[in-house]
Order: sequence, then C-alpha cells, then structure tokens
Amino acid sequence: MASVLIVIHVLTAVAIIALVLMQQGKGADMGAAFGGGSQTLFGARGSANFLSRITGLLATVFFVTSLTLAYLHGQSTQPQSVTDQVSEQPVQPQGEVPQVPVKGEAEQATQQSDVPAPPQPASE
Repeated sequence: MASVLIVIHVLTAVAIIALVLMQQGKGADMGAAFGGGSQTLFGARGSANFLSRITGLLATVFFVTSLTLAYLHGQSTQPQSVTDQVSEQPVQPQGEVPQVPVKGEAEQATQQSDVPAPPQPASE
C-alpha cells in the first residue's frame, strides 16, 4: 500500500513540476497585446485556466498523499529511538586488563614462564 502511494506521490510531483514550467507568467500577456501571436489551443484564456485547474488538482493529490504517507509511517511499530533498541542488561566487566611489562621486566617474565625462549642465532 505504501509503495503504491509513494509511486503516485512521485509521479504527481513530477507532473506538477512539468505543468508549472508549461504555464506562462503574468508578463507574457502584455507581449501578446502589442501584436504578438498567442497560443489558441484552448482558446484565448482557456490554456491558463486549464493548466491552473490541473495544477490545483495535482497539488491536492500531492497534499493528500503526503498526509497519508505520514499517517502510515506514524502507525509503524518500529522503535522510535536507538536507545529503545538497547537491552536493559548491565554491562559485565570482562576481567582485568593485562599489563605490558617494562623493558627490564620482560626478560624476567620470559625466564619465569614455561614457554621456551626463541632460538638465538649462532655466532661464528
């Protein structure tokens, strides 16, 4: 349902843009008064009235689809905030952070461990 409304909404918006660009401004009538030819497809003032009425109708459809999409989005049951998605369990500490030994302590730590020392290169 929502996807159909979105398609209608976008097509209506594109049609409104096209119709507004096709309409003549108020200053265009003055040029026609001094001998310029006017378009008589819909009559002398018929095109302005026709395009204005269609634009008004499409603007109403755009307004209604906007309100309907906003209403449908408001009815969704998804969490509204990121904090609503976080669980309420407290964070457990993972344990003690291991300390990095200092240069002199590193040699003592390797001598006391069960891990054998890496082989030393043979000197000739």
